[in-house]
Amino acid sequence: MLSITGVIKNIFLILCNEEYVMLRPPALLPSDQIRIITTARKVSLDELELAKNWLISLGYAVSFGKTIGLEDHQYGGNDGARIEDFQVALDDEKVKAIWFARGGYGSIRVSEHILWDQFIQNPKWLIGFSDITIWHNQVNQFYGIQTLHAIMPMTFPKANEEAKHLLAQNLSGHFPSINWQIHLSNRYSGVAEGEIIGGNLSILYSLLGTKSGFNTNGKILFIEEIDEYLYHIDRMMMSLKLAGKLAGLKALVIGGFTEIKDNEIPFGKSYEEIILEHTRGYPYPVIFGFPAGHIDDNMPLALNSRVRISAGEKVKLEYI
Repeated sequence: MLSITGVIKNIFLILCNEEYVMLRPPALLPSDQIRIITTARKVSLDELELAKNWLISLGYAVSFGKTIGLEDHQYGGNDGARIEDFQVALDDEKVKAIWFARGGYGSIRVSEHILWDQFIQNPKWLIGFSDITIWHNQVNQFYGIQTLHAIMPMTFPKANEEAKHLLAQNLSGHFPSINWQIHLSNRYSGVAEGEIIGGNLSILYSLLGTKSGFNTNGKILFIEEIDEYLYHIDRMMMSLKLAGKLAGLKALVIGGFTEIKDNEIPFGKSYEEIILEHTRGYPYPVIFGFPAGHIDDNMPLALNSRVRISAGEKVKLEYI
């Protein structure tokens, strides 16, 4: 169990924009309970069967929140139901990890109503990606607690075996390095070290100017995206730049940018060219091809942890 005094000290240091300790939730033990809920789109129990069986095969107990199977248009229950379900899971000391069933849209609608008091006394892994960037950002930025950007039950059937294996290792307290191929668009020199934060670019963009805004100064920023137009990627990167979120980075790491679209009149630049344009003049590495995002090889990434990124025959991210 993590010290509540340590968490309170972290909150104070974060508010003062000072150095703080990155707190890692405890490793899971055999028979520990993992709760599956949704704070975004609707999902049925049948769609989660493979993920449930996998958790059981690892020795964990599995429970489902009341939002699984609920339906309110596109959402997994109305806002009130999703707030209650997440709050119950956060406050339940028997629940050692919360695995968000899927992304989509909806978490931001309930984000201001969640109370974190019990969670910061008994931190647990929050696991997911895409729309779940909302929760990664809140927990990383405000409490200094690590979260797992990783596959979700809804994406589990398409995930490759390495992504599943690494997630299982992370849950049990082991964090091996991740290697990936050097991308031709990389702008890289030396070694980058720092706390890694981020997630889905659209979600990060939606938080600009809000009280849930994020601090990137001295951090490694990770971004990924799906199903966006090139001009909108340009708009989002331009907004991050104007908001000062790109100036003080230690590195920018780009994951999957999948199903990217163009208008009938071509935008004229690839997403790689857009990102390189808006980071031109900054001295830090810009590294493409990290295996995470809306892709089958969606490797887990412990956000808010300190990492080192170096390049040899491949690029390597290691936890330090």
